[in-house]
Amino acid sequence: MTSPPGRRLLRRSLSASLSLALAAVGTAAAVVMAGAPSAQAAGVPAPSPVGIPGRGATVPFTEQEAEYAATNGALIGPDRLYGSLPSEASGRQAVTLDSAGEYVEFTLTAPANAMSFRYSLPDNSAGTGRDASIDVRVNGSSLKSVPVTSKYGWYYGGYPFNNNPGDTNPHHFYDETRTMFGSTLAAGTKVRLQVTSTAASPSFTIDLADFEQVGAPIGKPSGALDVVGDFGADPTGNTDSTAKFQAAVDAGRTQGREVYIPQGTFQVNDHIVVDKVTLRGAGPWYSVLTGRHPTDRSKAVGVYGKYAAQGGSSNVTLKDFAIIGDIRERVDNDQVNAIGGAMSNSVVDNVWMQHTKCGAWMDGPMDNFTIRNSRILDQTADGVNFHYGVTNSTVTNTFVRNTGDDGLAMWAENIPNVKNKFTFNTVILPILANNIVTYGGKDITISDNVMSDTITNGGGLHIANRYPGVNSGQGTAVSGTHTAARNTLIRTGNNDFNWRFGVGAIWFSGLNEPISNATINITDSEILDSSYAAIHLIEGASNGLHFDNIKIDGAGTYALQIQSPGTASFNKVVATHIAQSNPIHNCVGSGFQITQGSGNSGWYANPPACTGVWPDPVWTNGGVPGSGGPTDPPDPTDPPDPTDPPEETGNLAQGRTVTETSHVDVYGAGNAVDGNANSYWESRNNAFPQSVTVDLGAAKAVKRLVLKLPPAAAWATRTQTVGVTGSTDNSTYNSLKASAGYTFNPSTGNTATITLPGTSTRYLRLTFTGNTGWPAAQLSELEAYTS
Repeated sequence: MTSPPGRRLLRRSLSASLSLALAAVGTAAAVVMAGAPSAQAAGVPAPSPVGIPGRGATVPFTEQEAEYAATNGALIGPDRLYGSLPSEASGRQAVTLDSAGEYVEFTLTAPANAMSFRYSLPDNSAGTGRDASIDVRVNGSSLKSVPVTSKYGWYYGGYPFNNNPGDTNPHHFYDETRTMFGSTLAAGTKVRLQVTSTAASPSFTIDLADFEQVGAPIGKPSGALDVVGDFGADPTGNTDSTAKFQAAVDAGRTQGREVYIPQGTFQVNDHIVVDKVTLRGAGPWYSVLTGRHPTDRSKAVGVYGKYAAQGGSSNVTLKDFAIIGDIRERVDNDQVNAIGGAMSNSVVDNVWMQHTKCGAWMDGPMDNFTIRNSRILDQTADGVNFHYGVTNSTVTNTFVRNTGDDGLAMWAENIPNVKNKFTFNTVILPILANNIVTYGGKDITISDNVMSDTITNGGGLHIANRYPGVNSGQGTAVSGTHTAARNTLIRTGNNDFNWRFGVGAIWFSGLNEPISNATINITDSEILDSSYAAIHLIEGASNGLHFDNIKIDGAGTYALQIQSPGTASFNKVVATHIAQSNPIHNCVGSGFQITQGSGNSGWYANPPACTGVWPDPVWTNGGVPGSGGPTDPPDPTDPPDPTDPPEETGNLAQGRTVTETSHVDVYGAGNAVDGNANSYWESRNNAFPQSVTVDLGAAKAVKRLVLKLPPAAAWATRTQTVGVTGSTDNSTYNSLKASAGYTFNPSTGNTATITLPGTSTRYLRLTFTGNTGWPAAQLSELEAYTS
C-alpha cells in the first residue's frame, strides 16, 4: 500500500532537517475538515501480539490499534522500511492527524478507567523535542487535555546516536503517555483523541491505545514504614526526596520492616540503594518515582542493589510502583537505569519502568533474581540485560515495548550465565537489535513468549556466541541445553543497515567461535510474516540445532538463509507463503548439514539458491495465515501428504488452500481446514458480510457440509447466518444453499450440518451475515463430503 497523498514517509537516506520540513509542510493535501463524517481507518489486517492464548504476558489492558478505529485522519503504512514513520508502529501502521478537529475514536470493549496511548510528534529544529497536548473526549464531550511530547524520541546518526537533527538516520519516533478518566467508563463508550490546535505540533500520529480498569490504591501494610509520614518524602515532587528514600530503606533493613510509598510523584535524583528490604507502593498508577540530577546528568532515579564488588544485595522485593525517568539520550557508561546493581534471592513485581536508559541492567555475579508482572516501556537501550554471571534468574509475565536496543537480553561477559529463563513475556518493537537474545550462556530457557515487529539490525530470537567476553575458554559460550519452546514470532527480523541484507526471525551466530558444545531445541512455535528469512545462520558455525513442530507462515525472502556452516535437524517443520520460489538460500553448500525427519514441507530445495544478490523482501503485511497472493508461488518440492484420506470418501476440505475476506490476530482461515476443532477462523468485528473460500483442488459433487466451532463449554450457544455458493473457476459463483441461520450448541458438539444438492463444485464459499454470539464470523472447521 502506498502512503496517502501528502504523507511523505521518512526514509533512512533523508536528513533529519528534511524530515522536519516534511512534518511541517507535507500535510496540506491530506487535510480533512473537522465536520467530515467519521470513517474507519481501514488498516490492513495484521496479527496482534497482544492476547495470544497461552503465549506472552497476561496484561491488564485491552489494546486497540488506531488503524482499525473510527477516524477522519490519514492512514500511514503498512511499511517496514527503517526510517519511515509507520515502520516503528505496532503492525507497521498508524493514523496521522494534522488539522484541528481530526481524531481517532475507539469504542471500549470492556469497562475502563484509564488509558495509555502510543503516539509520535515531529522533533523540533534544535533536537530537544516539542511539547503539545491532545484532547480526550468521551461520547463527544471533552474530558481533559493530555500533554504529549517528542523529547523522549528522535535519535540520529550512528550508534550510540545523538540528538542532532542535522545528522542522518532519524529513528525512535514514538512515545507513550497515560491518563486516568476519573471514573469507570462502560463498554461501548466512545473515547476520542482529538487535535484542537496544530500551533504546538504540526501533526500527531496515533499508533494504538491500551484501555485498563485500574484498581484502587493499595494501602500501607501493617507495620510498614512510610516514606512520607515517617521520613518526610515529598509526594508533590517539588523537592528532592532521594535522601528521605534512602533513610527509609536503610531503616527498613535494620528494623526488618517493609517500606511503603503512598500515592504521589516523588523526585528522586540518584540511586536508592536497597538490601534486605521490601519497597512497595500503592500501585504503579499511583506511586511514581521520577527525577534526574539538575547538574550531573549521569545521575538519575533508579533503585539499585549494591554492586557485586561491594558484596551485592539480597532478599530485596520491589513491588507495586512506577519508575518513570527523564532520560533523553543514550550514554552507555551512565548508570541511569530503572533497576540495577546485583540482587540475589530478590523479586521485582508489578513495577512500571519507563523513560530510563534500561529497564533493568543487572550486573552479577548474582543468583535467583526474578522480574515478573511488570511493564518496560520507551527505553533508550535494553529492556532487561542479565550481565556478568547472572544465574537461576527469570523474567516472566512482563510486557516490553519500544526499547532502544535488545528487548530482553542475557550477556555472559567473562562470567557464565547459567539456567536463566525468559518465559511468558511479550516483547514488541525493539528499535535496534533483537526482541529476545542470549549472548552465550548455559542451559538457557526462552519459552512461551510473543515477539513482534523488529525494526532493524536484529531478529525476533537470537542465540549467539557474540559480543565481548563470550567464549568457551571462560565457560561463557553457548553450552548445555538451550530450550526455545512455544514461542510466537510476528513480523520479526529486519534489514541490518551495516550488512545491507536481512536478518532472520530466528537467527544464530558463531562470530566469536562456533556454537559447537550445545543442544539447541526450537520447538512448538510459529514464525509468522517474517520481514526477511524465517531461520538464519551467519558467522562462524552453528551446530546442534533441532527444529520440531514449527509453523512458518509468510517470509519476506527465504524460509532458510544459510550464511555459515552448521548442523540442524528438522521434524514437522511446515512452511507456506515464502516469497522466493526457492525457499533456501545457501552458499556454503555441504557445510550446512540437514537431517530431515517426518512431516516437513515447504522449506526444502535441492539445489538451494545461491544468487550472490539479496532479493527485495515481499511483505504480506499481516501474514494472512492460510491464504496467499500472486507473490506466493507454490513450492514444487512439496511432496503429497501420505496421510491424506481418499479424497472422494473423506473430508474434501482438510488441508486445502483457503482464502478469507478478513481475520483478526492469529485467527486466520487456515485454522478452518487444519483438522483441529480447537483452532478457529474469526473475521473482523462489525464488518459483515464476511466469507471463507476453500479450493477443493478439483470439481467435486459436494452433498454435505459440517461446520464446527470449538467444543469447549466456554463457547456459548450462538446462531450464525450462513449462505453457501460454489464455482468451478473461482470467478462465477452460483447459490448452493440460501442464507439461513444455523445454531451451534456446545452441549451437542457445537456443530451444524448443511445439505447440498451435489452440484459439481471446486471452489466452495461460505458467506456469513450474522452471529448472535459475537459480532464476527467464526468457524473452527469446514468439512465437505460427497455423501
